[in-house]
Amino acid sequence: MVQVRSIFISDVHLGTRACQADRLLDFLREYEAQNVFLLGDIIDFWAMRRAIHWSATQNTVVQKLLRRARHGERIMLIPGNHDEALREYVGAVFGDIELHQEHVHQTADGRRFLLVHGDDYDQVTRHHRWVALLGDRAYDLLVWLNGMLSWTRRKLGVTGYWSLAGYAKRRVKAALQFIFDFESAVIHAARRRDLHGVICGHIHYAALRELDGLIYANCGDWVDSCTAIVEHIDGKLELIEWGATKTCAS
Repeated sequence: MVQVRSIFISDVHLGTRACQADRLLDFLREYEAQNVFLLGDIIDFWAMRRAIHWSATQNTVVQKLLRRARHGERIMLIPGNHDEALREYVGAVFGDIELHQEHVHQTADGRRFLLVHGDDYDQVTRHHRWVALLGDRAYDLLVWLNGMLSWTRRKLGVTGYWSLAGYAKRRVKAALQFIFDFESAVIHAARRRDLHGVICGHIHYAALRELDGLIYANCGDWVDSCTAIVEHIDGKLELIEWGATKTCAS
C-alpha cells in the first residue's frame, strides 16, 4: 500500500464497455490517500443513453469510493460533460462525496492548483455540441479497434501495451492543435487567478509538465491510458501510468 496525500482521477466512463474498471480498482487498492478528487466524466451518461454496460467490477469501484469516504477520506466529484447531469447537484453531498463545480487545492508544499474537468475550455464542446457527440462516437470506435488490436498482439505473443488512440493523438496534426489550444486555455485560467497551475482531465491525454511558467497536469483516463495524478505527502505531484513503469514528477 502506497500512502499519498491526494489522488486525482478523471474520465473513468463507468457504464461503458471501454471502462477499464478492473485496472482502476487495482490502482485504488494500491494507493491510499487523504483526498480523492474525481475530475469529471466518472459516469458516462452520454453513452448510457445508447446502451448501458455496468459490470460487477464497475459497481465495486463505486462501492470502494463510498467506503473510503465513510472511513474519513475526502472524496470530491467535479462533474464533466459526460456526467453533466450531476452539475444540478453542485454544493450537495451524496454518501459523503462532495459535489463541486471547480475547486482550488493547496498542496502540502503550499502551491495552489485549479481543479476542473476542462470541458469549459474546449471550444468544440462549448459551442458545437453535435460535433462533440460525433467525436465521442468516433473515439468509441477507436477504443474498440484498439481492443481488437491488443487481442491480436497477445495472440501473436507481442508483449507491451500500445495505444492506437494515443498514436492518433500524437500523429494527427488537428488533434495535436486541439490539445495545444486546450492546454493554453486552462493554463490561462489558472494564471488569471494567480495560481501555480491546473489539474484537469477531459481530453484523455495525460501530462505533467511546466507550461508558460505554471504546472499543467492532466489525469488522462481509465478507458485507454489508465493514468492518474497523485500528490505525495511532501506536495510533489507525480503522473502514474498504471501497469507501466514511466512516471513524471513536478
